[in-house]
Amino acid sequence: MIETTITESVSGRLASWIEPDGRRSETYRLDGLVAAGSVRLFNRASLIDALRRDGVSLPDDCADGMILLRLYTQYGSRGFALANGMFALAILDGEDLILVRDHAGARTLFYTRFEERWVASASLGALRSLIGQHARLNLNAVRSFLTFAYLPGDETLIDGVYEMRPGRCLRLCADGARREDVFWEPREYEWCEADPPEVYAQRLRNLLEQAVAARLPVNQDVGVFLSGGIDSSLVTALAARLHDRPVRTYAINFGDEYPNELAYSGLVAAHCRTTHTVLTFDGKTVADHLAETVALLDCPVGDPLTTPNLLLARAAARDGLAVILNGEGGDPVFGGPKNLPMLMFEFHRDDPDPAARARAYLRSYQKCYGELDRLLTPDVLEALRDAPSLERHVQPYLESPRMTSFLNRLLYTNLRTKGAHHILPKVERLTAASGVEGRSPLFDPHLIDAAFATPPALKLHGLQEKWILKLAVRDLLPETILNRPKSGMLMPVQYWLHGPLREMANDLLLGSQAQARGLFREQTVRVWMQGRGLIWRRHGQFIWLLLTLELWLRAYRL
Repeated sequence: MIETTITESVSGRLASWIEPDGRRSETYRLDGLVAAGSVRLFNRASLIDALRRDGVSLPDDCADGMILLRLYTQYGSRGFALANGMFALAILDGEDLILVRDHAGARTLFYTRFEERWVASASLGALRSLIGQHARLNLNAVRSFLTFAYLPGDETLIDGVYEMRPGRCLRLCADGARREDVFWEPREYEWCEADPPEVYAQRLRNLLEQAVAARLPVNQDVGVFLSGGIDSSLVTALAARLHDRPVRTYAINFGDEYPNELAYSGLVAAHCRTTHTVLTFDGKTVADHLAETVALLDCPVGDPLTTPNLLLARAAARDGLAVILNGEGGDPVFGGPKNLPMLMFEFHRDDPDPAARARAYLRSYQKCYGELDRLLTPDVLEALRDAPSLERHVQPYLESPRMTSFLNRLLYTNLRTKGAHHILPKVERLTAASGVEGRSPLFDPHLIDAAFATPPALKLHGLQEKWILKLAVRDLLPETILNRPKSGMLMPVQYWLHGPLREMANDLLLGSQAQARGLFREQTVRVWMQGRGLIWRRHGQFIWLLLTLELWLRAYRL
């Protein structure tokens, strides 16, 4: 587990910054400002050049955090939009505390007001320790987690503690006021329907190469998590082509008795001539590491792949790697298969109520949205009677005037919810905990801008998803990879819950500690755990969510 501590080192208001791997970051001082944070810039050379052209003197070896602080003093909050990287920074400006989170949300930042002062940290656990006995479970967030399998906005499971939204600069004033400045937000750009697809494909290809090249470590080997899908395969192919050091790839499976994608990942590894490692994680291995994995996450993530992600990162660290790339971001940026049900809904929609879209979107997650009345106890439902709606998390994006295309609104929703609050924080925490840095080229803000400047019909071409992305890398990958159906990395959770995870699930969900918490109806949990009926697979997913939540609540002493 990551060790975190709070040291109120700057005027009693700024929590000392702890890197996700437990190291302390530098503190930066400039023009009366004091800053601390976690900053990795991928365009530092161009930023230094731009600042020098405006008369700012900076050494070539200037720390990334100092460059970011200098951008702020020179250009104000719009200076953060110029940076391309992974960053979360806290700046003490007079009596105010300013918080900054990068464009897509690759770094995470939490804050709260406690004893008449603002406190911020990269670690929710650090704030939990600070609050101590005053920490209270946020029931609104419990309901959100059961619906999304993560927390989609600024709420956390600790009442009164918030997560920064990405692309924002938030000023926390000494009098308790908050003022938010948006320095970057995805928006739809005009496109020319007359331009042939090759024009858009070439532009994407150039940006893909730049995004991958910028994230390759200097004078070091690099690793790639390779599933064999189009996204991780194109990142592998570009890394192999652009890097001047060996590329290692890692693939996983869950045992010979379960379906896997090893044939696809092996084909890509052979095609790109990487050093390929296949790891097998069975149910007992996952059970043995599940509690540890959940405790590493600031907010629970109901994705069963979290533990394999952690074990993959550890394997990469044992091989001496410091940086590992992944293909995360391809679906939310370019349109994955989960958009099709929503597009079909929109095509047949007969309810003019805007909230109908949001309700359909939440149902498309196939989590517990439709089961909340059956799952939550009467006391919890009564406490939530006047709570704000769950639909508020997605409706502003689904109805956004920034986008004219419904497909783009779906991508926008996915980016600002699942991308920023599930995928990227998970990557950061689980790789950092293993001593490696996970980097996600497909979340590059220039690529996101290009995706929203591409005609929607080229992203979803008929029923073919990510068509323009595949066209952009067609020369890099075997036809089998370009034309394969999307299957995803499916874990046999429902089988393991009747095997190596059964005893753990029984003890945790039906034990005295969970019962005393009083969140869930025991009878509903028991029925789901029996795994009977036509929807037993879905019940397995529900139980996995409850198991993840229970482990997280125990780790955070709530």
